[in-house]
Amino acid sequence: MATSYSARSRAIEPFHVMALLARANELQAAGHDVIHLEIGEPDFTTAAPIIAAGQAALAAGHTRYTAARGLPALREAIAGFYAERNGITLDPERILVTPGGSGALLLASALLVDPGKHWLLADPGYPCNRHFLRLVEASAQLVPVGAETHYQLTPELLERHWNADSVGALVASPANPTGTLLGREALAALSATLKARSGHLVVDEIYHGLTYGCEAASVLEVDDSAFVLNSFSKYFGMTGWRLGWLVAPPEAVPELEKLAQNLYISAPSMAQHAALACFQPETLALLEERRHAFGQRRDYLLPALRSLGFRIEVEPEGAFYLYADISAFGGDAYRFCQHFIETEHVAFTPGLDFGHHRAECHVRFAYTQSLERLEQAVERIARGLRTWAAVR
Repeated sequence: MATSYSARSRAIEPFHVMALLARANELQAAGHDVIHLEIGEPDFTTAAPIIAAGQAALAAGHTRYTAARGLPALREAIAGFYAERNGITLDPERILVTPGGSGALLLASALLVDPGKHWLLADPGYPCNRHFLRLVEASAQLVPVGAETHYQLTPELLERHWNADSVGALVASPANPTGTLLGREALAALSATLKARSGHLVVDEIYHGLTYGCEAASVLEVDDSAFVLNSFSKYFGMTGWRLGWLVAPPEAVPELEKLAQNLYISAPSMAQHAALACFQPETLALLEERRHAFGQRRDYLLPALRSLGFRIEVEPEGAFYLYADISAFGGDAYRFCQHFIETEHVAFTPGLDFGHHRAECHVRFAYTQSLERLEQAVERIARGLRTWAAVR
């Protein structure tokens, strides 16, 4: 008897990069030296003070459920972080601690979008955003963006693409895969445009803290009614701990808490206790050193790739990605990525994972390896471009 699965499951696309990653791992297991520039995960391990706090939490028996909104002490620490970094006075009661940034996105999607309705999203953008909308029987209205708008939505684009089924917009700053930011004025303009249409503004600030030569503005500095997604995965380096948070307007919190109780009960208790150490001065000092290292990597890899013929029109201000146009080399992005895995053992991500707009001629590089490894990668890519020209 044939197995029948849901339409929503069939509609959600896989990460194309996972097949490439599986092949890269096969080659690595066979003894090849593979340079991984495909996965958006910091190469640094979780900072020692955070690990120590997690170990202490386990030793103290903090292994039970917490409140659905998270530990009060952690919500207070997050609010204090906004006060220190952004000058925002934020009531901790408006913060929900979630299982990763994904948990925050799930809550926001479930709360704000009815079946058949949609948010507007930039294309290219992080693929899971549109997939979570599909999970709640809603959809993403993908809006093509390019260098001319800094790969971000604008008020003009919102007005052009808004229709009767639109209920809001989700933007990211810094953005994945392009690393671009939205400044205060841009965020305020988006907010005003959406409020005029009674739409919601949801901002992914997951890469806050990882900016270079500038600071990222929080949408809460200009719009207190916006919904904010954030995570301990990127700047704080806690990917495997699965911890994030959502900031919401006060009136939305009871509904979000109800959803959290039903969807996941609470975020991991040990991870929450560990995350309290994120805001200690010694931890923040270490995280700033890591930010400096990411900045050095960007400043090396960006001109190096441009010198090889990759077209990167906008200098990324944050995250740890370069989104590169490979039109000069011909061929399609997926085959291009396959070529470099097989011949040079360098793995990076095809644009297909980030949307549809010119996806076939873009790839994403994650500079989540040391400078030495990036230098090796550039040498291999230069060599691989010569062989690519012969086989494409």
